[in-house]
Amino acid sequence: MSKVIFITGASSGIGKAIGEYLSLRNYVVFGTSRNPERIKDSKFPLIKMDVNDTDSITAAVSEIISKKGRIDVVINNAGVGITGPIEETPENEIKNAFGTNLFGPINVIKAVLPQMRKQGEGYIINVTSIAGYMGLPYRGIYSATKAAFEITIEAMRMETLQFGIKMTNVAPGDFATNIAAGRYHSPVLENSPYKRAYSNTLKLMDEHVDGGEDPIKMAKVIYGIINTKNPKIHYRVGAPMQKISIVLKRILPDKVYENLLLKHYKLK
Repeated sequence: MSKVIFITGASSGIGKAIGEYLSLRNYVVFGTSRNPERIKDSKFPLIKMDVNDTDSITAAVSEIISKKGRIDVVINNAGVGITGPIEETPENEIKNAFGTNLFGPINVIKAVLPQMRKQGEGYIINVTSIAGYMGLPYRGIYSATKAAFEITIEAMRMETLQFGIKMTNVAPGDFATNIAAGRYHSPVLENSPYKRAYSNTLKLMDEHVDGGEDPIKMAKVIYGIINTKNPKIHYRVGAPMQKISIVLKRILPDKVYENLLLKHYKLK
């Protein structure tokens, strides 16, 4: 029987690529979108859902179970970007980023766990970010949300292992998606002491996304993980230098690593 796949944030970018790739391999794929009626070209069904709305999460999970009787794999992909000097980032935007990138995915997991326990098995794959392995200038809140999610899953996978449920994290680097257009940017204020440094860093970040890798690479990695009997806790997918940066963070003295980041973002 074909596995039933549930992908959050599947109307564009990485989520859409994963959904299309798995659909072509005869998986039963359901994706979510806050506005599925606007998506005219989806190659798999999209259910209306917002990870910040627990009622919509419950309804989406119930709809899939009522149609297919099970959920085999959840891919927690929905997320939001946020940039800006932390001093100048509005509190409500910080809370929204944590809601979408941390609390929302946790609530998705909570909603599917009873069904997976009933099945005696299940697989939850969480899309985090290489940015979650380090505090990046003008992306500190984003880094914090993804770091918190990584650590939460490390704990949660141990709690749910007894039920036959597997969890793993997949951290992508920069991919050529529309995330830059959808993320919250703290405005570059004319009288801001951060104006020059922030605007330069913002331009560099957008260039990284525009020159990022094809999302199909993430789709292929996810496909491989689904078919791995004993998956790793963490996977990293990105350009070699992005993956190496995690290793350098681990082995270099803190200030040496900080200096590398400062030079990379032309802040020194």
